[in-house]
Amino acid sequence: MSLRKHLVDTTPLRISRDFRWLYIGRTGLLVGAMLTETALIWQIYQLSGSNLAVGAAAASGGIGIVAGLLVGGVLADRFDRRRILVTVRVPGLLVALALLMNALQDEPLLWFLFAAVVADTFLAGLSIPASFAAVPSLVGQENVAAASALNGLTGQLTGVAGPALAGIVIAAGGTEWCYALNVVGFVVFAVAMVFVGPMPPDHSGDEKESDSYSLKDAFAFVRRNKVVAGVLLIDIMPMLFAWPKGLFPALATEQFHGGSVAFGLLSAAAGVGAFLAAAFSGRVTKAAKPGLVVVIAASLWGAAMVGLALSPWLALGLVFLAVSGASDLVSEVLRTGLLQNHTPDRLRGRVTSLWLAQATVSPALGNLQAGALAGPLGLGGAILAGGIACIAGVAVVGWRLPAFRRATMEAPQPEPAAV
Repeated sequence: MSLRKHLVDTTPLRISRDFRWLYIGRTGLLVGAMLTETALIWQIYQLSGSNLAVGAAAASGGIGIVAGLLVGGVLADRFDRRRILVTVRVPGLLVALALLMNALQDEPLLWFLFAAVVADTFLAGLSIPASFAAVPSLVGQENVAAASALNGLTGQLTGVAGPALAGIVIAAGGTEWCYALNVVGFVVFAVAMVFVGPMPPDHSGDEKESDSYSLKDAFAFVRRNKVVAGVLLIDIMPMLFAWPKGLFPALATEQFHGGSVAFGLLSAAAGVGAFLAAAFSGRVTKAAKPGLVVVIAASLWGAAMVGLALSPWLALGLVFLAVSGASDLVSEVLRTGLLQNHTPDRLRGRVTSLWLAQATVSPALGNLQAGALAGPLGLGGAILAGGIACIAGVAVVGWRLPAFRRATMEAPQPEPAAV
């Protein structure tokens, strides 16, 4: 069997000029964002000397991006998506320049860094639904999963390499160089968008002319459509029950006795597994029953957490984390394709915003519950319980939503107009 069939499918890049340029622009933004995120954490800690301040900044960023996603979903279904991307990124560039100027001061302002975190994440959230919602019209529904795999490959690569690169840049020249490279990323995006054509939403199937473009319509659609409901519910299970990232420092120290080195390896292992899965995702994106594959992949995540909880050696624990990352990448690629193909274009921005908002909130809640369980159950017990809960939750969703198990990437028939 040819290895080429297993490699990531580059068809979307070959067939669509607009997607190709959008992909280039998105990559520039991702690299800059990863450098900036790491630089902000380092700079806030250096100025405040407080872990609490770093945690507060992360929480502020989470609030900012969720708010941006919910507003951005409404905008993406109402206005031309290219115009949204360009308009939103103009103030984003101003924030990037302001961060650079602040870092060049003899005494950088700590309060400004918090304000910049909220502004930057809110603006990013505004643009993400438009970027996601435009993909099916650019590459065709049959290539949505492949486009998701390409985006996942870039996201995982920047997620793993970005912090390491930022550390080198900070050591060599300071945080201001990370912010300067972020500005370069915005320039790359701006140049790329020059070559992208208009991306208007399709309003031909609107239920009524006076559509309010409200999130209420998206909630109603999710309740009706069992495939999309399954996407959102399956996505919750691993993140809410079985992603104990907050326990990694203690796990590295108490279970694996490896200190900071073990912590770094634990933090990177899932990303490495996800990157490898994205690189060899060619067959995955052609799955005949993607809904069933998602159920299996999400269950495998829970099983990997059970393995991590029971691992006596660091190397074995890293293998299980890599498996969890690979299974999540497979699930994410197919969930993205199912959600985008089974959602009408007129609702795609809002439904995407709901999905991404819950994907942002669930890991935070998951870490909270893992920390709470670690007291009475111990580290291994908390991770074990989460893995079992994940498997059980996925099984219930798969059982209760047979339409999701049987779902394919084939576009559904248009919904009948509401009366």
